[in-house]
Parts: sequence; C-alpha cells; structure tokens
Amino acid sequence: MTDFLTTAQGRRIAYHRHPGQGPGVVFLGGFKSDMTGTKAQHLQDWAEARGRAFLRFDYSGHGQSSGDFLEGCIGDWATDASEVIRTLTDGPQILVGSSMGGWIALLVARAQPERVAGLVGIAAAPDFTEDLMWAQFTEAERAALATGRVEQPSDYSEEPYIITRKLIEDGRRHLVLRDPLPLPFPVRLLQGTADVDVPSEVALRLMAHAESPDLRLTLVKGADHRFSTPACLDLVIEAVEETSMLVKS
Repeated sequence: MTDFLTTAQGRRIAYHRHPGQGPGVVFLGGFKSDMTGTKAQHLQDWAEARGRAFLRFDYSGHGQSSGDFLEGCIGDWATDASEVIRTLTDGPQILVGSSMGGWIALLVARAQPERVAGLVGIAAAPDFTEDLMWAQFTEAERAALATGRVEQPSDYSEEPYIITRKLIEDGRRHLVLRDPLPLPFPVRLLQGTADVDVPSEVALRLMAHAESPDLRLTLVKGADHRFSTPACLDLVIEAVEETSMLVKS
C-alpha cells in the first residue's frame, strides 16, 4: 500500500516502507522515473525475504507524488530525499541511487553524513545537468533554453524529455564534482560499458574525485543504462549486502 508524507515545503511524497532490521536500505530513483521500476521492486523483494528495513519513494513531480515534473529541479528532489530519510528511517541508511538518484544520494550524504552508512551507485549521474546536458547542447538548444525550455528525444518514453532553464540553473548550485567530496563510508559503484546515457567516464571521474575509505567500481561489459538484467540485479544485491557487512555496528 502506498503511503504519503507531507514535507515542510508542502509537497506530498508517495512512499512504500518495509520495516525490518538495519542498516536500512533506501532506493533513490532516476530522472523522470518512479518507485515502481525493476530495481526498486527487486530490492524490496530482497529486503522482505531477509527481514531488512527498506524504503522507496517518488520525488515530487514523479510517480504518485504531488507536483509538476517541469517545475521541479535537483534541489527540490534532494530536499525530498533528505526529508524522507530524516522522517521515515531510523539510524544510518544504505543509499542505493540509480542514475540521477546517485547524484541525489551524494547530496544527501554531503548534507547529513551521519544518516548514511554506505552508498551504492548504479550508473550514478552526478552533475549531469551541467556535464551531460548543458555541455552537449547546440547553440540553438542553448538559445531555446534561454526562453525557458528545450526538448530532447527519450529512449524510455514516446514523449520527449523537456529540459527547463530552472533545471539547468538549479543544477549548477548543487554540483558535487567541483569541490571536495568526502564520503566517510563504504561506496560501491556499478556501471555498464554500453551505457550511452551516462558513460563510464562519469563513474571513473566520480571514483577519482570522491574521498572514501573503501570505494570500488565494477564495470559490466555490455550492460546498458537500465542495468536491470538478472545478472545486473544480482550485482546490485551483492553490492548492498557487501556494504551492509562493512557497516560498523
């Protein structure tokens, strides 16, 4: 059953929470995705089978949560995640961030490191609004964005991605790869070599930039951005279990 949390900003956030033992696991989805995706569901099945606490949710403007997607931005979604974790979980959590969710997880870790026990990034996309969108826009697209928005084709929907000026400008206020990025907990990064949305270079840059006592990157030859084949899902579970074992009691 879907429950809802009303945040201090008045946003109504949809979530599913499974009680259990810690450290809890929180799944953070990607750009324009929701908590019903394959990876989120697979993690919940794993958590239920092992009696582990688990939480998945929709950012505002996504899925069943309130709000208009086009009015949202990285800062809003990071705030949603922080409020959900602070309100609905107990103690340090293992954050599992997929694509944009990897960036959100890093922002949560920077804002409240005491609530993060470990981090698993799946095709993590830190700073993507600047490095994978703005940097690759044509002059015509940049000019269109100046008036408010630009449309790009999507491999995941018949509808195009609509990129707003607000998304780009707000993203610049939340970049994590330009300044020191301390991650004082175990980190596991999973990345497919056939990912055309978030190329492997992003994972390598994040690995080189972040400061962690235990950070490892697994490259999977031929895996795409979805990272949802049975073999890839097994790797996600392995990364969560390994990170759980490394958490200090």
